[in-house]
Amino acid sequence: MRSDNVTKGMQQAPHRSLFNALGYTREELDKPLIGIVSSHNEIVPGHMNLDKIVEAVKMGVAMAGGTPIVFPAIAVCDGIAMGHTGMKYSLVTRDLICDSTECMALAHQFDALVMVPNCDKNVPGLLMAAARLNIPTIFVSGGPMLAGHVKGQKRSLSSMFEAVGSYAAGAMSAEDVEEFENKVCPTCGSCSGMYTANSMNCLTEAIGMGLKGNGTIPAVYSERIKLAKHAGMKIMELLEKDIKPRDIMNEKAFLNALAVDMALGCSTNSMLHLPAIAHEAGVELNLDIANEISARTPNLCHLAPAGPTYMEDLNEAGGVYAVMNELDKKGLLYTDLITATGRTVKENIAGCENKNPEVIRPVDNPYSETGGIAVLKGNLAPDSGVVKRSAVAPEMLVHEGPARVFDCEEDAIDAIKGGKIVAGDVVVIRYEGPKGGPGMREMLNPTSAIAGMGLGASVALITDGRFSGASRGASIGHVSPEAAVGGPIALVEEGDIIAINIPENTLDMKVSQEELEARRARWQPREPKITSGYLARYANLVTSGNTGAILKNHL
Repeated sequence: MRSDNVTKGMQQAPHRSLFNALGYTREELDKPLIGIVSSHNEIVPGHMNLDKIVEAVKMGVAMAGGTPIVFPAIAVCDGIAMGHTGMKYSLVTRDLICDSTECMALAHQFDALVMVPNCDKNVPGLLMAAARLNIPTIFVSGGPMLAGHVKGQKRSLSSMFEAVGSYAAGAMSAEDVEEFENKVCPTCGSCSGMYTANSMNCLTEAIGMGLKGNGTIPAVYSERIKLAKHAGMKIMELLEKDIKPRDIMNEKAFLNALAVDMALGCSTNSMLHLPAIAHEAGVELNLDIANEISARTPNLCHLAPAGPTYMEDLNEAGGVYAVMNELDKKGLLYTDLITATGRTVKENIAGCENKNPEVIRPVDNPYSETGGIAVLKGNLAPDSGVVKRSAVAPEMLVHEGPARVFDCEEDAIDAIKGGKIVAGDVVVIRYEGPKGGPGMREMLNPTSAIAGMGLGASVALITDGRFSGASRGASIGHVSPEAAVGGPIALVEEGDIIAINIPENTLDMKVSQEELEARRARWQPREPKITSGYLARYANLVTSGNTGAILKNHL
């Protein structure tokens, strides 16, 4: 056992004395030491219940013969961080979470790990750590929030942000906004639509690192506690069988995750996180393959913000395994892969039938024959741009319009709420990429303002930053190369005609090559926005959005 390095032998007597100081008995030190990575805190709604999940995991580990030991991981609430400088500190925590977990796990020589995340960056950050450490690991999240109810309709956080836009347009009263404020987030848990947190928790099932229901069982259901106990017990089986993350997260598993991503209509942020996780697992996940998988994978779900259904509905319909079972009917998954259940994908999904064809469309009657995410390329995005195709109004799948150019999110929001953006416009927000931001802010505020003002079916938004999983509409993010390194998005000028063709996967500006070359000759790099602290170090090391915004291993 790895933990023998801190518990066994005469040379480890000083180590044992420190365990004695912690109150551990000799009997506990004779068992495998199982690290439980707890993302619990009191500022993130999706994490406030994780203390209960952790206690259940500890019980499961102890019941199965291990010694559970808890240590923490940080977490940022993207909703609270949204729309101000705090959002610069969201994506960047993914690497802090990964690095700090590596430090804790190796410094203390844990034999195995149970990861307890829930929200946007914790799930991918801990998946990255699992792949990097490659010791037996299983995931159990805190679960999704229940949907709110406003005026007889189910609602969620995206509705709240759009209500602010409606108020700015004079279409909603302050009293109406207050009702949304008080009702859209009724419980703890990760926000109730197919936003980034729930996308990544569902994909944790799809990739094989979590048990059935990990992505969909609501946070407030007692079934979630039972799931956590089973995860605690299951880690002991994985340790005994020596099933490690890289045995599970191989190339075919990532292709399965992409297929499920397309079927569910996950957040575009999955196109940042899956390549980063794959990188840690030693797998090259080129985003070019995303369109290949999308071309053959039908979109089966329209959860909020793409449609009127929510995570609780997906759970009742059979969850992720039911979606995977639909996909398997057309041979769209690799089913012989081992998973954290100790069984293969095929064994996992056997008998997991679709219980509600209105929530999970049958594979022969999909919302569309192609997947929920598209990767676009063209002279505006030579490397790539990403859009949640399933949340785009049909009339905006092909669009041309004049560029309205802004060098930061705040200026764009002021213009939108000031009525300066009109139908047909293409809002371009640049210098918000991983390096230029720095931190690649999510931009739920501008997309929600557009939707709230009734322009969601007539205005597109393009950025080298990111869009929240709660964003809907023709919102194209991750444009690479980013403006800060001289990507073509830095060369766009007010009034340039931008051509978007999502079915053809293209994103271009109608400017001649000669004119672009002249603009490039005039372009000058900008001074860094932040020159000290963690963000400055991050900006120096981070790579482009199309590579997953991973950090370079060298200066």
